[in-house]
Amino acid sequence: MIHLPPLITDLGLILGAAAVITLLFKKLKQPLVLGYLIAGFLVGPHFKMFPTIVEIESVNVWAEIGVIVLLFSLGLEFSFKKLIRVGPSASITAVVEVLSMLFLGYLAGTLMGWSRMDSIFLGGVLSISSTTIIIRAFEELGLKGQKFAGLVFGILIVEDLVAIVLLVLLSTVAISTQFAGTDMLISIVKLVFFLILWFLSGIFFLPTLLRKTKKLMSDETLLIMALALCILMVWLATLAGFSPALGAFIMGSILAETTYAEKIEHLVKPVKDLFGAVFFVSVGMLIDPNVLVEYAVPVLVITLLTLVGKFLSSTLGALVSGQPLKTSVQTGMSLSQIGEFSFIIATLGLSLKVTSPFLYPIAVAVSAVTTFTTPYMIKLSDPFYVKLNQWLPSSWTAALTRYSNRSQRIKDSTDFQKLIRVYVMNSILLTVVIVAIILLADFWFMPFLDSRMDNRNLAHLLGLFVTFLFMSPFLWALVIKMHQKELIRSLWEKNNSRGLMVVLQLARLVLGVLLICFLIDRFYSTGIAISAAISIIAVLLVLSRKIQKLYLNIEGRFLSNYNERETAEANGNGREASALVPWDAHLTVYTISPEWNGLGKTLMELAWREKYGVNVASIERGDHTINIPPAQERIYPHDAISVIGTDEQLMHFGAELESGLIAQSDRKRSEVMLESFEVSEQSSIVHKTIRDSGIRQKVHGIVVGVERNGQRTINPEASWVIAPGDVLWIVGDKLRLLSVKRKEAVL
Repeated sequence: MIHLPPLITDLGLILGAAAVITLLFKKLKQPLVLGYLIAGFLVGPHFKMFPTIVEIESVNVWAEIGVIVLLFSLGLEFSFKKLIRVGPSASITAVVEVLSMLFLGYLAGTLMGWSRMDSIFLGGVLSISSTTIIIRAFEELGLKGQKFAGLVFGILIVEDLVAIVLLVLLSTVAISTQFAGTDMLISIVKLVFFLILWFLSGIFFLPTLLRKTKKLMSDETLLIMALALCILMVWLATLAGFSPALGAFIMGSILAETTYAEKIEHLVKPVKDLFGAVFFVSVGMLIDPNVLVEYAVPVLVITLLTLVGKFLSSTLGALVSGQPLKTSVQTGMSLSQIGEFSFIIATLGLSLKVTSPFLYPIAVAVSAVTTFTTPYMIKLSDPFYVKLNQWLPSSWTAALTRYSNRSQRIKDSTDFQKLIRVYVMNSILLTVVIVAIILLADFWFMPFLDSRMDNRNLAHLLGLFVTFLFMSPFLWALVIKMHQKELIRSLWEKNNSRGLMVVLQLARLVLGVLLICFLIDRFYSTGIAISAAISIIAVLLVLSRKIQKLYLNIEGRFLSNYNERETAEANGNGREASALVPWDAHLTVYTISPEWNGLGKTLMELAWREKYGVNVASIERGDHTINIPPAQERIYPHDAISVIGTDEQLMHFGAELESGLIAQSDRKRSEVMLESFEVSEQSSIVHKTIRDSGIRQKVHGIVVGVERNGQRTINPEASWVIAPGDVLWIVGDKLRLLSVKRKEAVL
């Protein structure tokens, strides 16, 4: 009889149970995450009525692969550029939430009579939300494209980075029973160093590799290469002492900057779905009814603390960071759960033998319960905001709106501040590259030469010479290169901050000397190291022109790869990717206050298009909706007006009318939609102005954007003359636009 390994039957049992339960949940229109958890419980060791998983350890390995693929997919969707855009808000919110939950968890453990260490680790368990659960919930609810979802993703990534530091901190506290600030600082510096290094290296090499192999790249080879790169980065992250999930996310973020991002995401999706299902089923297998009964009171208390505490702290953090009230409420209710990092923190306490055995099963139980509640919390965020907005005094909501608008305004910097920012950023990036070359030489190249050469002094000299050859372009850029020449010349001619500019240049010189001494001092005395450093900088000055050419080639390659997607779109090669997010403009809904002094005026009299560049797409008045309102339509109290514009235009619009707005949201109405139409040479609207084209009457819509020769104009004037080949972006009645789109592809 042929023997079938238990691992295969376990996989069949997992997928079979998941398929049956998820079909049922699809029928009931319930989130699939809940179905996966129930399927895991049914085939887990704590439920005996069905066949049970045998090789649980192997299933856990598959589940870890699921986390890796999920984070890799998230990175593909949420690139470093997006992280930078939401960085300040995401960082502030994440820090407020983590610190609040650390305190609340410690306080709850103390009040329940737990030991000091159990209470500290409970705070750690409660401080990190579940990235995988939220991603899955957003996918199933169709919310990944919403503005608040981008903020949530940013918070989750910042939380994952904070969690790495938290693991080091908790380990130090557990061993020494005191906080070691030095270890925590070293951990943060190490994390930042590797993040910058991996990002710079990835952007420099990977887009070039993909371009060179383009002709050989089929869907199969692209999928294999993408997963191989993901696992390689996971391995590097683990070697550096970080979590595998962080490495997977970083590689996804790097590939997201290439023109292959959407294609890789499409190819990886089936793999993500498969292993993601295994992960959630494995979480369901951990649900133990006996633990829920034995620790029912602590589980109930900690579950309520998680739901309420994370909601309040996340909402507060988002408000402090300058987000609108609705976005803050949606963010807070999305983050009200714990997940995979909580298991890691609880396991750390057990492995160090500093926490009680009951902490881990309680963490699993709370995670399971909050996983069930997550989709419903997200669904309820919108109606809860409406109720909260009605309950809060109008003076409070007006104050929050003013604070949000002021916080999101970009303040102008002085020329000298801009110069400092450029120099600091370049100094950090170049220092990371130089230190990486030094460490590579110290840990690999120098030992390699020592093992191959009998004369150690000669080996050291050769090693230092080769190392400085690789360092030379980056040392030149750090110490000698003049960044922002025009700005420096302008400041110098104005006799403005000359002393500070000299200090800035001297600081760069000192930093370069220190980095050179950092390498040479390992083999020779400090005096020799300083003398050699000064000599090397003198050589860089003599060979400045040749080194400059080499560095500019390196910098040009990096910038070309970094801006590859934008360049492709500008050249018309990225139409498919560009069409995914065609405009920075979006619909925002404002509710008019009864106290506003513009009540009763027509849209023509208000002239919002002329003043702010925005268009009114619809007006909701009670149960009646006016799509594409005419210029003679008047504005009345409590009208919900849907306005389309860029973030900057809407910010100015909201700031000027803040006294007349009592609510604000970022939702797209189902009655109106944004659609594109290409103008053919035979079109009846060619060479006509937008006003005379009859578009408003034909599709009951307004032109909010024109794309011509790769250039985009948002909210063009009514006198704009339409030319053949123009792509018109029109907001209008959904049914009419779809009807026109079905009948003809062009206007």
